[in-house]
Amino acid sequence: MNFDFTQQELMLFKEINDIMFGLARERTLEEKDPISAESLLREALDRLAKTSYLKLGIAQSKDIPGLCAMMGAMEIVSSCSPSLYLSIEMSTRLFGRIISTYGNEKQKAKWLSPVLYGKKLGAVALLEKTMNIDNDPMATIGIRENALIKISGVKNYVINGPVADFIAVAGTMENKPALFIVEKGIKGLIQGKRLETIGLDGVVISGLTLENCQINEDQIIGQFEDKSILTTLRIWENQIILGSCLGMMKSSFESARTYAKTHKTGGKPIIAYQEVGFKLAEMLTLFQTSQLFAYRAVCAPEGKNRDFEVLTYCAKVFCTEAAEKVSGWALQILSGEGYISGNPAERSYRCAKYNQIAGTSTEISRVKIGDAAIGA
Repeated sequence: MNFDFTQQELMLFKEINDIMFGLARERTLEEKDPISAESLLREALDRLAKTSYLKLGIAQSKDIPGLCAMMGAMEIVSSCSPSLYLSIEMSTRLFGRIISTYGNEKQKAKWLSPVLYGKKLGAVALLEKTMNIDNDPMATIGIRENALIKISGVKNYVINGPVADFIAVAGTMENKPALFIVEKGIKGLIQGKRLETIGLDGVVISGLTLENCQINEDQIIGQFEDKSILTTLRIWENQIILGSCLGMMKSSFESARTYAKTHKTGGKPIIAYQEVGFKLAEMLTLFQTSQLFAYRAVCAPEGKNRDFEVLTYCAKVFCTEAAEKVSGWALQILSGEGYISGNPAERSYRCAKYNQIAGTSTEISRVKIGDAAIGA
């Protein structure tokens, strides 16, 4: 499989890079204040909408690159800001793909177009009591009453929850999986407090409670015959996480390499010390291997690879654990500078653990990989 990028794709990467670094010169990209974080997110969406970034993996056109380029572009955004990246991706690559793949033309016009043009913000409320949807049944239920659907349930860990204009709420109706599109301000939608996390400072995460929220029939996507829709959503979420890992490794490695070249101890740059060189070599090896793994995993559906699900789980395990190692080794090289808040390696180290527990966790991924290995 050829992972070389075309001139068109390289030009897109440069556009995205210029936009993100332009934002970084103007504002802090890891905004802890939720009002500032929302303002920054909407500004980033507006600027990125001038490129094809928000449409990657969603809209089909000869002018829009494919999934491999999507992963390369995601790496750039994540390397600039893991928080901003995750907020953007949950709106476009998760909410947007749901509407694009399963919505009808009317639903696409109402909810997809504003998201792809950076005018509106989406979210997906998938999780409930835990971050595991593989074993626990959905407790969020939609009940049909006359011409309306009443939804009740409690969702947790909803990225963009308090600021989203549209939320795709996963649940069941008549014992079949369904997605309910709930719009901001609807009666019965109760926003939880923003959750404090050890990393991803700029991501607005909260729980949501739905108490007899009434929606129209045309605000349902599904009902689906089986739970395969949940597997698909997890695959898409895992792809987002792979891009996050690549960005973290890129920024961590580059900051450590620059420091090793410019900082001196004992009268010579620390990169001259063999142990530092070995660490950088290990970091680069893990980073480049993760790139190849992530590109192959995300491109597999394009090639109709029947094993793309287990390939994604393999990539998820490898890349998420590599991101933690690379950012940790970068902190070692940066020494005291790395322990001070604000540098890319410190930021990535705090964010890296999320990628191991989000999506399909590394533990559940290993179970699925093992089942595939023995043909179960």
